[in-house]
Amino acid sequence: MQRALREEGKCHGKMRLRRLMKKLNLKPKAARRFKVTTDSQHNKPVAPNILGQQFTPSAADVAWAADITYIWTDEGWLYLATVIDLYSRRIIGWSMGTRLLTTLVSDSLTMALQQRRPLQGVIHHSNRNSQYCSDVYQALLSKKGFICSMSGKGNCYDNTVMETFYDTLKVELIHGQRYRSRGEAQMAVFDYIEIFYNRQRLHSSLDYQTPEAFDRAA
Repeated sequence: MQRALREEGKCHGKMRLRRLMKKLNLKPKAARRFKVTTDSQHNKPVAPNILGQQFTPSAADVAWAADITYIWTDEGWLYLATVIDLYSRRIIGWSMGTRLLTTLVSDSLTMALQQRRPLQGVIHHSNRNSQYCSDVYQALLSKKGFICSMSGKGNCYDNTVMETFYDTLKVELIHGQRYRSRGEAQMAVFDYIEIFYNRQRLHSSLDYQTPEAFDRAA
C-alpha cells in the first residue's frame, strides 16, 4: 500500500497508513483452504526435481512453472491452468475449462510458447499431476526442447511461486465474489491476469515493479 501510494506522489509512513486503514475499517482479505487439484495417483513416469526450489533465475525464459487451480461458480467448477516465467513473475500462458483434461494444460503452454518463442533448454517445472505426466503433454515438452522438472510428492514448497500466485488471485479476486456463470468468472480472471496482475500490480520480489515493467527492462 505504501509503495502504491508513493507511485501516485503520496508519501505516508506505515504507522499513518495503519491508522488511516483502521479508521476507514479497511482490512486485508485472509487466505482460505482450497480444493486439491493434484492427481498424482497414476502410473506415468515422473521427472526429477531439477529446479530444486531455485525460483530466481538470472534471466527471462530460463525457468517456467505451471500449475492448475479451480474457481467455483453457480454453474460448477471452472479450472484454470497457468504458466509463469519465474524471472519476471509474469503469467505468460493460461487456459480455462470445465474439466481437468490434458488439453487444459497443453493450451496454457501453447499460449506461453506463442508469446515468448524461447530457445531450447528452458526448465519446465510442475507438480506430478496426471495431466503434466501425460504422453501428450510430455511429447509437447520434448518437441519444444524443454527440460522437465517436477515437485517432490506432496511438497507444495517445490512450486511455491505458482502456489503464491493462486493464493493472491483468490484473495484479491475470488473471495467474497459470486460468479453466476463460468463465463462471468472467465472474464474476471482474464481482466485480473492481463490487465491488473501483469501490468499494474506491484511485486515486492521485483523491487515493487510490475511483471511487465520488469520483463521489459530485462
